[in-house]
Amino acid sequence: MAALLSLVVAVDQYIKYLVETRLEMHVQVDVLPFLALFRTYNTGVAFSMFSSMGDKGLILLSLVVVAFVLYLASRTTERQVLARIGFVLIVGGAVGNLIDRSVYGHVIDYILFHTPGWSFAVFNMADTFITIGAGLVILEEFVGWRRDRVKPSND
Repeated sequence: MAALLSLVVAVDQYIKYLVETRLEMHVQVDVLPFLALFRTYNTGVAFSMFSSMGDKGLILLSLVVVAFVLYLASRTTERQVLARIGFVLIVGGAVGNLIDRSVYGHVIDYILFHTPGWSFAVFNMADTFITIGAGLVILEEFVGWRRDRVKPSND
């Protein structure tokens, strides 16, 4: 799992390096009719929430969240493979954004889903890893719940 964690952080940071060195700020580069690259900075967390906490407050909040996720991960069994992978993706994404916040004072965002009349918040690969990781943890919980529910009773 340490190798996956390292890979997640490395991929996130490498893509952000490319974004910082090759994309102009606030210039939309269409990739698909509904997907564009758009370099911007986020001084908060998801959807710029908590931006008033400042860098140090958000760094502390991120460290608390990472510690909590690591605690949850430590309570999984070897059989809960999806949850373990999910927790690694969550921690890796959080660490990627934590590096940005610690080094630059903001998170580098660059992925924009949009239509002609609507656009989603700009986000980054770390956010994607966090979302996929959370999905895997939820899927593991659902699979475990279903598995426990269909166990035959020994009457």
